[in-house]
Parts: sequence; structure tokens; C-alpha cells
Amino acid sequence: MKSALTTLELCAGAGGQALGLEGAGIEHAGLVEIDPHACATLRLNRPAWNVIEGDLNVFAGAAAFQGVDLVSGGLPCPPFSKAGKQLGKNDERNLFPAAIALIDQIRPRAVMIENVRGILDAVFEDYRKYIGGTLHKLGYTAGWRLLNASDFGVPQLRPRVIFVAIQKEFAGQFAWPEPLPEAPRTVGETLHDMMASRGWKGAKAWTERANEIAPTIVGGSKKHGGPDLGPTRAKRAWAALGVDGLGIADEPPPPDFVGMPRLTVPMAARLQGFPGDWTFAGRKTTAYRQVGNAFPPPVAQAVAGRIAKCLTARRRLVRVG
Repeated sequence: MKSALTTLELCAGAGGQALGLEGAGIEHAGLVEIDPHACATLRLNRPAWNVIEGDLNVFAGAAAFQGVDLVSGGLPCPPFSKAGKQLGKNDERNLFPAAIALIDQIRPRAVMIENVRGILDAVFEDYRKYIGGTLHKLGYTAGWRLLNASDFGVPQLRPRVIFVAIQKEFAGQFAWPEPLPEAPRTVGETLHDMMASRGWKGAKAWTERANEIAPTIVGGSKKHGGPDLGPTRAKRAWAALGVDGLGIADEPPPPDFVGMPRLTVPMAARLQGFPGDWTFAGRKTTAYRQVGNAFPPPVAQAVAGRIAKCLTARRRLVRVG
């Protein structure tokens, strides 16, 4: 019997969920991603991973992944986002049908899919029931849960909805992760060393001002120019923390910088919960979009850890029995 749990990850992006799964002890049998920059990031950081660059709608490799324990993924958010038209199942970017088809072919022991808070809106109730009901017919017990990244050590307001489905024989062993007892660090505490790395004289005062967690970091749209930190309301929240949200900087502020500094890509990545040695491929705009669209690794690890515990506990019960 194999010792490690394995996953096929769909819409893997730049590796936020992948890092969380890895931290939970789950090995990647494959990662499917359409964006070439995100694929380059995955290959750059984990050369041994089987990164499959392509459209999930035409993915025909399910047979190679028979026997994986988990199908995971972060399916596109625009069909359900409050920032869009919320077309849901009628949006051409909706990949739940493609994911369900793969789950049907592979029949993993568990499923873990991340999406935006908007998918819990009343307008999508019937569609959520359809997804859950379809997985129920395939032999799974399924549920949705809204989790806040700040409850798992991420210094950011980032609510995310997680869909978990477990084969019925294992489902009784699963429990959702509980929030950590301590509050996350503030933006200032998290980024002080980076802001001060070039000798900025205002770093200490800035750290004291940036005394809250961050607003939700957003990746932005490919249709609307370069990177920034979100809509007007978000920019106001960043400004209250002493951060200029109109763009992303190439470097931390120099010694005599005056005014509000901008985040760099590594700073945004740290606020998302990425480790410092994770490198993003591409120029500043494409790198920032990868960061902003990511699933924070600590949240992914918390959920994946509970799934791993559930599946391995059931495995032990089978052995004892």
C-alpha cells in the first residue's frame, strides 16, 4: 500500500493551493494550468512536479490519474464574483462541469475546490445544490464552508469558500479546521523588514501606522492595464495603512523616500502567505496577478491537513479491521 496521499490539482495557478497540499503531506501526481506564466512559476520552484499546461475543458488525461486520493483545485472565480456579472453556470469560464466530469472518471477518495465568497450568494443556491447532488450520486458527502484567511495566520482579509467532498465511507472522519487562537500579525509587523531593507528612514513610523491586517489582495483583470491593489474602496483601506494602492513598486523605498510606499511583488506574496523562497515567473504585472489570484497556502494547508487526517484515519481503521 502506498505511503503518501496523492492529488491531481486543477487550475493550479502559481502554486498557493499546491504549497498548502504539499505542507499537509500530499504529493502531486499532476497539476493542470492554462496560464503559461503560472506554469513557468510552478516549474521554476518545483522542477519535479508534473505540470500540464492546457485548457481543462479539453483535458483528456484522466486515465493516467486513476488511483489519486484527491482531486483539488481553484476553479475560475469570475462566474461567481460580486465584481463581475455573476453569470454562474452560464459563464463560459465556469469550469465546475469539467471538474465534475474528471471526478466522475477518476473517482478520488476526496475533492477540495476553492472559490470566491460570491458563490454562496442566494442566486447560486440551486447551482450549489446541483454540484453537491451530483457528487452525492457519485458516492460523496459534500459541503461548502466560508473560511477567512486571517483565521489561519494570513495577515489579510481574504474570505474564501471551500467545497469539500469525501467518499461516504470516509466522510465520518472529516472535520473542518478550526481558527488559530492567536490573531495574525499586522501589515506593518509582516512587512517591516522588507520596507526597511534599503535603509528607508521612515520604516519604523510606517510600521506603526500599518497596524491592521491587509484588505483582500486582488489579481486584477488582464483587460485593464497594469497591476493595482483593487477598486476605490480597497485603495482607501490601503491608504489608511500607509500604502499607495495605485500600483506595484519594483523595489522597497530608498533611504530618503517621502510619502506612501507601494508594495512590491514579494511583499504582496508574503501577505498572501507564500514562503520567501517562492519565485514568480514573468514581469511585474504578470507576477503580481499570479500572487493576487492565489489561494493562501496556510488556508489550503489547514483544509488539506484535515482531509489527509480523515483519509489516513480511515486507512488505519481498514488495516485494524
